[in-house]
Amino acid sequence: MKNARILVVDDEENIRLLFKEELEDEGFEVDLASNGFEALDKLKQGRFDLVVLDIKMPGMDGIQALNEIKNANKDQPVILCSAYGEFKQDFSSWVSDGYVVKSADTRELKQTIKNILGL
Repeated sequence: MKNARILVVDDEENIRLLFKEELEDEGFEVDLASNGFEALDKLKQGRFDLVVLDIKMPGMDGIQALNEIKNANKDQPVILCSAYGEFKQDFSSWVSDGYVVKSADTRELKQTIKNILGL
């Protein structure tokens, strides 16, 4: 599943581009969305093996988007990714398949993705 399709959802363009570059270097196919609404549209248009979802975004935040994604497809793997570690204790984040504290060091994110995808 090295050619897995990953949707990266983050309102910060520099994070989206960093994650895209790092994940493509690992052999993943990466698509980008800048908010929860755009992510839901992309998920309706095509299949993704995994979604990396920021929590703090304007409009629809990541927790709301997570609930919408899981309501549409409970088996869709989603990793919440936030600069704020306290969300890990929030019950509503427990629906996700993984939680990573956002960092320019993407090793934890890449390892979590590989674990969830069974790589």
